[in-house]
Amino acid sequence: MFLPVNRADMKERGWDRADFILVTGDAYVDHPSFGTAIISRLLESRGYKVGIIAQPDWKSRDDFMRLGRPRLGFLVNGGNVDSMVNNCSVTKNRRKRDSYSPGGKAGRRPDRAVIVYCNRIREAYGDVPVIIGGLEASLRRLGHYDYWDDRVRRSVLMDSGADILIYGMGEKAVIEIAEALDSGIEAGDIGWIRGTCTRQRLDSEGGSLSIYEDDILLPDFEEIADDSEEGRRKYCESFRMQYRSNDSVRGRRIIEKYPNGFYIVQNPPQSPLEREDLDDIYALPYMRNWHPSYDSEGGVPALQEVRFSITANRGCFGGCSFCAITYHQGREVRSRSIESVTEEARLMTQDEAFKGYIHDLGGPTANFTAPSCRMQAEKGMCSERDCLFPKPCAALEADHTYYLEMLKAVREVPGVKKVFIRSGIKFDYLLADREKGKTFLRELCEHHVSGILKVAPEHSCPQVLRAMHKPDISVFDRFSRQYADMNRKLGKKQYMLPYFISSHPGATLDDAVDLALYMHETGFVPDQVQDFYPTPGTLSTTMYYTGMDPLTGKKIHVAVSREEKKMQRALLHFNRKENRKTVREALRVTGREELADVLTGGRKHER
Repeated sequence: MFLPVNRADMKERGWDRADFILVTGDAYVDHPSFGTAIISRLLESRGYKVGIIAQPDWKSRDDFMRLGRPRLGFLVNGGNVDSMVNNCSVTKNRRKRDSYSPGGKAGRRPDRAVIVYCNRIREAYGDVPVIIGGLEASLRRLGHYDYWDDRVRRSVLMDSGADILIYGMGEKAVIEIAEALDSGIEAGDIGWIRGTCTRQRLDSEGGSLSIYEDDILLPDFEEIADDSEEGRRKYCESFRMQYRSNDSVRGRRIIEKYPNGFYIVQNPPQSPLEREDLDDIYALPYMRNWHPSYDSEGGVPALQEVRFSITANRGCFGGCSFCAITYHQGREVRSRSIESVTEEARLMTQDEAFKGYIHDLGGPTANFTAPSCRMQAEKGMCSERDCLFPKPCAALEADHTYYLEMLKAVREVPGVKKVFIRSGIKFDYLLADREKGKTFLRELCEHHVSGILKVAPEHSCPQVLRAMHKPDISVFDRFSRQYADMNRKLGKKQYMLPYFISSHPGATLDDAVDLALYMHETGFVPDQVQDFYPTPGTLSTTMYYTGMDPLTGKKIHVAVSREEKKMQRALLHFNRKENRKTVREALRVTGREELADVLTGGRKHER
């Protein structure tokens, strides 16, 4: 049974009002791949009455009042994707499709959905407690560069007027907040919960904030918002301090000052959910479908890829600069039990739409199923080094044993024909596993590839890969050879599709030419090219805005002009006729015209 979406649903359950009303920018999909489903079902399991308002009409307050005033408060998220990323392409054009809306129709959520929704709720109910969370709130929890405005914006907590912001994976925090509100504590007095941010004032200004010796004081918002070289250095300093404290063991309280005596206070991160907790979360009674009110519009497209996929783990210690997972989920990896995962697979086989194929069994990185080393439990993640970059750490415990057991168990569930891995594997981690790496590669090629394995080397040039925190291209080449050899041994015709990014900070036009040559020589010509998209919360976005690496302070090239971005992108699709003119122009600009016949005419390149 779906949770109530209107008064009739509430009446059917015998409710006069809900305890919480969850407002979301996505259509209502009751599946554990959607944060709305997890949070609402978790609260329900603790005895709270939860109603859903999905994609409300934001042009007035009326739609936000359809379920009445909640007893404890509103919960607000922008959806599974930041609303600006969802609504606009990297070229800042409006997207024509929204996979998280019924029928894929665009235009059903506003830009900056969290802010808009909260303001409408305030219009409707004044001082009702409002708690924001999800990806949009999490990545914008402190002062952040906004690509679409091309400036540093305030914490979304300031602009939304919400009482509390939950960052990261919010299960623990939302239950603690619910219990505090239910006990009669005012929302403005709930300032101690890990994984949350609040807006406060100093004692001397009539507020309740005290600053302690262990607190991390970021540069003031006015300093990081200053559009000057010094302001950008301050922005780098602020990001570096946040980046190195984003850990549940070592993390400390972070404070950012705003004008008029306000402060955003970020409490240390929550510890990750352990295996038993994750099992409980994924065992909740999800309907595993979109709300039936969307049937006439063809349903919600975003469900199709994940409907028969299983999330087996959380967190990622891969450390890619352009990925926000580090800032949102954290680097501490945890996985579900094999019993929990196989039970979810068994439930899928009972769905009449299931054809025997599980589309994915993984997570942020499929082959990460445990903490990267034993020291993390006591000391937390290292603040000054990565687990895999520039080379695997000596303390890294690369081990695919558990994942192999999980894959085998799911393959053996009656009714399951094939289990694919589509969420991506870290090939450098696979190569670091000297005992089980080759066994995993064999199992991968024999059972879990649907003809094409998608991997992400991202670039070929050393300085660009360093900016991305990715391994040297020689590591990918070694994996590529081993993958081809294994398929030959198995007698399988399976291929590899690598992902590359154009215009990432650090990549010059010359680097794009070298990447095109690499693809020409190896035969890896991608069907799609991803332009670097500066989204809140990533190391790469800080590089893009400031022109500096915030971890080293060194200046870095950034492609900001439309012309250079166009040329870098065209070089990665050098084989397309429509790109020949642009490729030749790029070669002229770099003084490498002699390569024109190689990249646009099919002539073999000789080193």
